[in-house]
Amino acid sequence: MDRLEFIKAKRIVVKLGTNVLRNDEGYVSLPRVYSFIEDIANLVKSGNEVIVITSGAVGLGKKRLGLEDTRGTALKQACAAIGQGKLMSIYENGFDTYGLTAAQILLTEDDFSVRERYLSLRTTLNKLLELGAIPVINQNDTVSTLDVALRYVKEDMQVCFSDNDKLSALVASELDADLLIILSDINGLYDENPKNNPNAKLIRSVKEVDDKIMALASGVSDGGRGGMETKLKAARLVTRFGGKVLIANGKQPFIIKRIFEGEDLGTMFLPSNENLSDKKRWIGYATNIIGKIIVNKGAKEALLAEKSLLPVGVVDVKNTFKKGDVISILDEEHNEIARGIVNYDSHSCKKVIGCHSDNIAEILGFKNYDAIITRDNITIL
Repeated sequence: MDRLEFIKAKRIVVKLGTNVLRNDEGYVSLPRVYSFIEDIANLVKSGNEVIVITSGAVGLGKKRLGLEDTRGTALKQACAAIGQGKLMSIYENGFDTYGLTAAQILLTEDDFSVRERYLSLRTTLNKLLELGAIPVINQNDTVSTLDVALRYVKEDMQVCFSDNDKLSALVASELDADLLIILSDINGLYDENPKNNPNAKLIRSVKEVDDKIMALASGVSDGGRGGMETKLKAARLVTRFGGKVLIANGKQPFIIKRIFEGEDLGTMFLPSNENLSDKKRWIGYATNIIGKIIVNKGAKEALLAEKSLLPVGVVDVKNTFKKGDVISILDEEHNEIARGIVNYDSHSCKKVIGCHSDNIAEILGFKNYDAIITRDNITIL
């Protein structure tokens, strides 16, 4: 796919990282932010729909309070409360200059993980775009209970997002965006870490975010929560449903304008032919996971062949979950291979481990389905 074909997009998500929003002293870089706003305004006036995912609230609050760090949940949430108002006022004033309206949306993990809230959010975002507004989205660090949740369930819990790279991918997925642009302080994906090897070469195009590509990620960005690994995971999600992703350096002057003028900037991640459905995307990527089921080799092969998970293939059940929850499916080496909506609660699943489906009613006294998880409710990872 050539560059001009790649940048053809009606609905665009632009993710602005912490490091591209601030200057070397840690304050917001107003000239750079206003250049983003100008470029985005021009896209909207040209008929595009643009959603902005912005970082920076915690960092701005931290700087305003003169703090060296934000360790501790309460302090981080306080910094977010102070910084978010300042951050949003910049977007509101900037877009208002061009006669456009910015709409603030602050999200937590449950806004995606709870299916009803996920669908309600999608309806609201679509209506805002229909009205010509520009949604400006950030993680709601002030009220997020993620840190508290992780304190209780520790490594057993997998959250749907903990950084704005993944958040941008979830929003792009939810809205069927044509293109996700992730602007950071690096030119794109390199064949080696450019911080360690000055001769590292920029990769211009990636056909598939496979294990080989993921192995190229290393480190976490200074000031932000993510790094190249989180950006590659975001690219993998978006390309699975047919979207396109571009990772580029947001510190380059008028980067958004130049991208849409066709300049060869950043790394392009090309869409796959998989066209993962909205429901499969939600199951695989947008839910918080606590429950786990371990399956044997035969069940793993059946799952990869797009078949249902039967009780005969289950070897263990971890943690507590309810019927209708999304749970993680692992092989016997504890590698996560899929996720799915379970037809029985954890207590019932434990009772039918290794049993034939014909015996479910006899063992449980009732029978909902022959399968622990039916194939239509499974997303292979």
